[in-house]
Amino acid sequence: MTLQWKGVMPAITTCFKDDLSVDHGFVARHCQWLVEHGCTGIVTPGSLGEGATLTGNEKGELWRTCVRAVGDRVPVVAAISALSTSEGTTMARLAASQGCRGLMVLPPYVYRGDWREMKAYVSSILSATQLSSMLYNNPVAYGTDFLPEHIRELASEYENLDAVKESSTDIRRVTAIRALTGDRLAIFVGVDDAIVEGIAMGAAGWIAGLANALPRESVDLFNYALKGDRAKAARLYHWFLPLLRMDTVPKFVQLIKLVQQEVGMGNARVRPPRLELEGEEREVVQAVVQKALNNRPVI
Repeated sequence: MTLQWKGVMPAITTCFKDDLSVDHGFVARHCQWLVEHGCTGIVTPGSLGEGATLTGNEKGELWRTCVRAVGDRVPVVAAISALSTSEGTTMARLAASQGCRGLMVLPPYVYRGDWREMKAYVSSILSATQLSSMLYNNPVAYGTDFLPEHIRELASEYENLDAVKESSTDIRRVTAIRALTGDRLAIFVGVDDAIVEGIAMGAAGWIAGLANALPRESVDLFNYALKGDRAKAARLYHWFLPLLRMDTVPKFVQLIKLVQQEVGMGNARVRPPRLELEGEEREVVQAVVQKALNNRPVI
């Protein structure tokens, strides 16, 4: 495996300036801050990074910023999401040219094809570079479900497929994939409020959302669960869950960015069609965040 797929790798948000252009200065500081708090990689720009609103040029510039910010300390993993196969392969090659060390391959936007079509799409992207790659399975958000049998088939044919981000919300998928592939693939949990359960079933890593705002707590939770320190993991998880559940609803981008703003690491700006939270909806979230911040456990 050319890239060590393990630990807490945040799927980072994309910070915007007042004019909604990418704030590269903040992105660089954010990446450095995450690494300083123990994160093992940077993943961008996936769903949380509002990748669908970024142009190809913006993605290339974003990858370059992240690579320069972290240097050789951790890998930058490019989230490859596209409407077409040709766009996906182009983005994969662009990511490699900007210094990314891995790819996270999402299913195509909009079109929900059958396995034959989805295999052809993923295969084209995996073949576009030699970069170590992760397959992203999120049937809840994308409507495409890569079954364990599909994952085994891809793993048997593509040596650079090294990991899976499993976001079906069904922890049984972790054990099902391991049953078919053994230790061939590193399995990552992609749903924040299932991380402790996922590790218990054999997951090796976490593509984390709330780590954007609370990296130390995220890394501590991951490590407690990995080491089997149940008491510490349970205490921290219980405190963290109201925030972690913000990663699992349609407005997860707005929610996580608002949490970042509340902890002083980012702002709540999003690109349309998303709009910032306001009124009672915003006040409820702020109250949850402040309650959590006022009661951080000392472990």
